[in-house]
Amino acid sequence: MLKQLNLSRLWLALGLLVFSFAVGVAGFMGIENYPLVDAFYMTVITASTVGFGEVHPLSDAGRLFTSFYILFNLLVVAYLVSVLTYYIFDGELRHLFRMIRADQEIKSFRDHVIVCGFGRNGYKAYDELRHSGTRAVVVERDQQLLAAASEAGRHQIPAVLGDATTEVALRQAGIEHARALITALPKDADNVFVALTARELNPHLIIIARASARSSVSKLISAGANSVVMPDEIGGSHMANLIIRPEVIRFLDMISGLDPNKLRLEELSFNELKPTLRGQSIRELDVRSRTGATIIALRRGASGELEVSPAADYRTAAGDVLLVLGNESQIQALHQQFK
Repeated sequence: MLKQLNLSRLWLALGLLVFSFAVGVAGFMGIENYPLVDAFYMTVITASTVGFGEVHPLSDAGRLFTSFYILFNLLVVAYLVSVLTYYIFDGELRHLFRMIRADQEIKSFRDHVIVCGFGRNGYKAYDELRHSGTRAVVVERDQQLLAAASEAGRHQIPAVLGDATTEVALRQAGIEHARALITALPKDADNVFVALTARELNPHLIIIARASARSSVSKLISAGANSVVMPDEIGGSHMANLIIRPEVIRFLDMISGLDPNKLRLEELSFNELKPTLRGQSIRELDVRSRTGATIIALRRGASGELEVSPAADYRTAAGDVLLVLGNESQIQALHQQFK
């Protein structure tokens, strides 16, 4: 935990304090031939400047050593006080306690999603997951980037400060208990390394990777990624289609949340259905009349095929997943009546 925070100044101050005590004990033992206990006592009262008398009268060499030792300790104490003041009044201690609490929370997560990299793509992925009610943990090495995002969103982001390409950071994010990982690091080589490490740590993990170059797609798939997304190509295709087929893109924007009239595409699996509704036909479920939402596709559990506009007489079976489209209130009604 402490390795994740910028505590270098605090460690330096504590190191100087330990060094000062070691010099004091060694000096009094070497110059005045004090036993260890007496030398330690003299070091403490000299460093703290409490003004007690010496254990034994000091020699000239001892007085000279003590004089320089007091001056050195004044500098050490002044630096230590400045560091403690910084950590107390600049919020570092508060951040430390917040990070410890977040670490404890992350350890309890199960079936969560890990987002590696908190740039534009990583932030968007995390934001979508959070709004859908999915637990997500961010792995990012830039503490200021996380702090700015937390302040902008006005909520604490469960995060691990560290390098996502390392096994340590992924373990801290709870990769053994996660169900999916999104790696959106700027460099394709880093995303390949994350995919390799993540697949080794959790063979059942769903891995979604970002790629900048088309040549990296096959490498990411070989490294263990289930799917690869190329944001630059998607963006270019999106702009071209705004000219070629604008109404189709407008509809897709509504589904993706880019349009003010936002639509949601929701999954309704057979196992999520209320027991009394399982095995009914699509006509008998009557999702459209009961909620206003529309069943637009069906993933058959037996064959894994995706069927668009499934027949109304089709009866749901184990493993089936219905894809339902509707606005926010319609999807909420779907959850209340069918799940």
